[in-house]
Amino acid sequence: MQYLLSIYQPEETPSEEELAPVMAELDRLTADLKAAGKWVFSVGLHGPSTATVVRTRDGEVLVTDGPFAEAKEHLGGFLVISAEDLDEALAWIRRLTAIITPLAVEVRPIVTTG
Repeated sequence: MQYLLSIYQPEETPSEEELAPVMAELDRLTADLKAAGKWVFSVGLHGPSTATVVRTRDGEVLVTDGPFAEAKEHLGGFLVISAEDLDEALAWIRRLTAIITPLAVEVRPIVTTG
């Protein structure tokens, strides 16, 4: 089973000095996930001001500058991991949240078809 681990962060971007030790810990976590055969992929996202929203209304495609929703927190990045069940996924997430405290992580199982 695969799980999406969505990381939510505030609008403010931390300084390079603040971010460096966090990124080093995330690199270690990623290495451990890979060694365990649990890592699928992960990405960081640019801020919500870079978003473009596309939707169809009354048969017309509308393209507007983002973000989709105004919020104090936004999706900053995500990981996709493989885990036997939610309990195993949560074990990895506990390590992740310890690294990125006080940021929140939402976990959701990925629907597979076919």
